[in-house]
Amino acid sequence: MNDLVSRALSFATEAHTSVEQIRKYTGEPYINHPIEVMGIVKTAAHHNDVMLAAALLHDTIEDTPVTREDVEREFGAEVAQMVWDLTDQCHEGNRAARKAAEAARLGTISSGAQTVKLADIISNTASIVAHDPGFAMKYLREVLRALEAMTQGDAGLHARAMAQIEKAKDTIGFNP
Repeated sequence: MNDLVSRALSFATEAHTSVEQIRKYTGEPYINHPIEVMGIVKTAAHHNDVMLAAALLHDTIEDTPVTREDVEREFGAEVAQMVWDLTDQCHEGNRAARKAAEAARLGTISSGAQTVKLADIISNTASIVAHDPGFAMKYLREVLRALEAMTQGDAGLHARAMAQIEKAKDTIGFNP
């Protein structure tokens, strides 16, 4: 693991631990999710250390006291921009309106950020389908909208995310 990625792992671990954040369904340390996302990004045809660092940091601004400025100071403008792109920015209206706006916004972010977001979707979808099939019905519809908008990310990860949705049709009876 290079220095940038190693520092991102330490920083993200500390950030999520500082707010005692755990995974919703399993109770495991939250950092396991960003580590999984980074591992998925590593399978993308074109990934780099900025993407790996952003994968580790992708929930820090959204879920901890960490700011964009903190990320930029520690990791530089490129990592900070990618983490910012991965941070949910649509907070107006009801859930349906927020998720629709967020899906549209995700279609405008860089291909690298879209690749990290695809990895995040793959990780979250597996967990939600396995542990909360009722919520998964709503979540998967939202994911489909985001996947329609995100056309610049890694094609292999996009196909993998779509395959999860297809599998959910059989496993939990998902009907888009």
